Amino acid sequence: MTQPLTEEERAILKGAAFGAVFLVSSAEPGAFSMIKESLAASNAFAGTTGLVRELLTTGALPRLPGGSPAEVPATVLPALRRSVEILRSKAPDEVASYRSAVLRATEEVARAHDGISPSEAAVMATVREALDADG
Repeated sequence: MTQPLTEEERAILKGAAFGAVFLVSSAEPGAFSMIKESLAASNAFAGTTGLVRELLTTGALPRLPGGSPAEVPATVLPALRRSVEILRSKAPDEVASYRSAVLRATEEVARAHDGISPSEAAVMATVREALDADG
């Protein structure tokens, strides 16, 4: 049974998903690749359904985490764990869809420019770990 999400919870879910994409994209910087990667992430999110699609494709873009590249994971990874907790408690049928959407988007971003590099693969592993963590 799905319970309504608060605006704060919606912001956490969306921000965490886009933050995960940002982490992977930042693993291999480059202006041209950033454009291709943004399109890849948008397409992956647009391919979702139900509540997850609504969360990830409507409204304003989330504010991406600031700080140094070393500080960003300290914001994004806990937000991913929190997102899974929120969905488990309020929309348990959507957990797998959210997890799949985030992982698909990060993979599409990594593949968008010259395939998945070792640094992108390492970041994707930390994202997967955060999504798999039991709160």
